[in-house]
Amino acid sequence: MQMPTKTHTVIQGDVVISDNADVLLTTLLGSCISVCMYDPLAGIGGINHFLLPNGEGCDNNTALRFGVNAMEKLVNGILSGGGRRDRLLCKAFGGAAIIPSLGHIGQENSTFVRRYLEEERITCIAQSLGGTQARRIRFWPTTGRAQQNLVDDSQAIGIQEQIFNKKEADFETKWKKTNASSVELF
Repeated sequence: MQMPTKTHTVIQGDVVISDNADVLLTTLLGSCISVCMYDPLAGIGGINHFLLPNGEGCDNNTALRFGVNAMEKLVNGILSGGGRRDRLLCKAFGGAAIIPSLGHIGQENSTFVRRYLEEERITCIAQSLGGTQARRIRFWPTTGRAQQNLVDDSQAIGIQEQIFNKKEADFETKWKKTNASSVELF
């Protein structure tokens, strides 16, 4: 498989949709959730990255940090790009309990995303939710291919700094150097 030429890092409160086979979408998750959603026939997909399940009274600048808004924008973005609701498939990641002082945020996020997908009748073909480790996710939106890399707590902060403070062209090298387990979800 040819490596994509355009890598886009998805940060908290971000939703990115693409029908370009040269695009790779990446993110780093702790208690946050990312849903990688796609229409396999239309060749379009996207990913979101949300912080909390619900955001009562939030403003336009923070709305996508909440699952209810981020999920709607993801679904509607794929549909407006040519996807069909009855063909949507997804893979869900995140919801870890990394920092005890944050309480049960990861668990609440996981419960929210499972309920949302069930209520909206969107098929989740793979999920990796919960646990205590951060996750790095790579997603190819036109094919639905996703890869998860579990990250040790001590590495998560360093990796986050590398992703957000360095050039995207270096990302592939960083991915290969990490001492973490990798799982590919097709």
